[in-house]
Amino acid sequence: MKSAVLVFPGINRERDMARALKLIAGHEPAMVWHADTALPAGTDLVVVPGGFSYGDYLRCGAIAARAPVMDAVRAHAAKGGLVLGVCNGFQILCESGLLPGVLMRNAGLKFICKDVHLRVERSDTAFTRGYNAGQVIRVPVAHGEGNYAADEETLKRLEGEGRVLYRYCSASGEVGDLHNINGAAASIAGIVSDKGNVLGMMPHPENHVEEIMGCTDGRGLFAGLAAHFDHAA
Repeated sequence: MKSAVLVFPGINRERDMARALKLIAGHEPAMVWHADTALPAGTDLVVVPGGFSYGDYLRCGAIAARAPVMDAVRAHAAKGGLVLGVCNGFQILCESGLLPGVLMRNAGLKFICKDVHLRVERSDTAFTRGYNAGQVIRVPVAHGEGNYAADEETLKRLEGEGRVLYRYCSASGEVGDLHNINGAAASIAGIVSDKGNVLGMMPHPENHVEEIMGCTDGRGLFAGLAAHFDHAA
């Protein structure tokens, strides 16, 4: 698996992501600057990491979505290449048109930084094959604008097509308002594109891949991606 991690001014999770990819997938990803106009030859996976691209001016991710490198990312996705966006990366993917909907201010209007539980809704995708359907994992969040919103038709389509891969839930897997940390529609924490090759999610699986952090629940996402490409080879 050959991956590329995008770097924008203000992004601050690119090294966390690169470390997770190296630890779990066993390779050093390329770091691609926002002003570049092409991805490294042979790139399999593009990762748009978290942080505060361009200081989160205008709307979160709105400026980054118009960076030169994003044309190459859209072309990569159009050809079926995998794209993963985490936190600010999710916001960028929505702003760039690669995913539907938008990430709004958290319902409580406060920045949330803590571990949360997610329910894995499917295990038959490149982004979830490292987990079991219905499995509950614990990963960190750190965002002020993670409240996923979309029109009713879009939400029905996401549900009907099985494109919600991760939902906020309780430790036992219960989904509901009590466990919906940011007010996201249908407790949505992560969705995929209609082709299933672009995932956006607010939580940070890359920060729970090492024992020293007290939890390794994020490893499944990266292990699943590595297995996906091993199988394809």
